[in-house]
Amino acid sequence: MSKQHSKNHNHKEKSSEIIERLVFINRVSKTVKGGKNMSFSALVVVGDANGRVGFGKGNATEVADAKTKAFESAKKAMIKVSLKEGRTIHHDIFGRFCAGKVYLRSAPAGTGVIAGGPMRAIFECAGIHDVVAKSVGTSNPYNLVGATFAALSQLLSPKMIAERRSKEISEIIKRRNYAVKHIESKQEQKVE
Repeated sequence: MSKQHSKNHNHKEKSSEIIERLVFINRVSKTVKGGKNMSFSALVVVGDANGRVGFGKGNATEVADAKTKAFESAKKAMIKVSLKEGRTIHHDIFGRFCAGKVYLRSAPAGTGVIAGGPMRAIFECAGIHDVVAKSVGTSNPYNLVGATFAALSQLLSPKMIAERRSKEISEIIKRRNYAVKHIESKQEQKVE
């Protein structure tokens, strides 16, 4: 095997590496006739830091088994998130799952990930470097993760919108930039 071939092989392995984050572990007890049965439930997030991300849940009598089940479930349920410039989301969005509500806003370069607990893990695994997120209502990690994924699955890139409308991408971007400038000028007028 030549050096060039082995370098390419190693690069492919690194690019397809999956980041795994344990978000929450809960001890669950079920009361039965003979006493209590103890088990553990795990909530995990996985991603490739390049726009693919998924979450999963696992239940088992041991923590390690619950984590393993959750990671396998998360890898099967990965979704693709379109990223703007490979660092942030394309537009602001709202997501809801049960009582969990989240607002996600795109941010300029250098902002970083401004989000709490479970949402931070999702953004790190997805490869989102600049985003502002706010959760409203519940702090239950299961609902927050579900709401964040509901929001991320609704994201649309200019390319997707152009395909739906049978238009050129440049036309979609031009309109978006015009709308952003119009909103900024209105905000400046209010400040004065």
